[in-house]
Amino acid sequence: MIDLTIPYFSLETDQSFLRIKQWVFRAYPEGFSGIWIVAFYVHVFTAIFSVLAGFTQFSKRFLWQKAHRSLGKLYIITVLIFAAPSGLVMGLVANGGISSMTAFVLLSVLWWWFTFQAYRKVRQRNYEEHSKFMYLSYALTLSALTLRAWKFGIVNYVHPMHPMDLYRLVAWLGWVPNLLIAIYLISKGRHKRMLSS
Repeated sequence: MIDLTIPYFSLETDQSFLRIKQWVFRAYPEGFSGIWIVAFYVHVFTAIFSVLAGFTQFSKRFLWQKAHRSLGKLYIITVLIFAAPSGLVMGLVANGGISSMTAFVLLSVLWWWFTFQAYRKVRQRNYEEHSKFMYLSYALTLSALTLRAWKFGIVNYVHPMHPMDLYRLVAWLGWVPNLLIAIYLISKGRHKRMLSS
């Protein structure tokens, strides 16, 4: 993820992924294209912090220590204020048409909602519900990694696909299986074992 992020520090609009988004600047020469490019950079530069900060939240070593609380605050702020809202803006003009747009908009909305609920529950000291929503939230955070893993696996080990068909497919595969796994783990009480350890 860091390797993917570094090229964008140049703030050039023809780097990597931005090369295939030039149509946004042509279709929306004023107004929305400016909002979109700001959202893109906000998303790229902040989402990586949610991946890293969230990773520590499931460690028994950090669970009841100050590090858990501090990194949890970083995670909540990053997702609610920066990463999820900017992801929503990006999703509105996702490549691949209505299927990809729906996938990414739904991902952003659910990501924000689960994270907000995790925040609400911890404020209420309802730690069990907090942990459930954190499982759901972080499952969606990991879509940044699983989307790319699916893309790599399908291209290299399954069957070559037209790039846009592949993009439509991984737009859903990147997060729906993650969410189902999180729901399964919650149903098995995995979150309770973390709290009782």
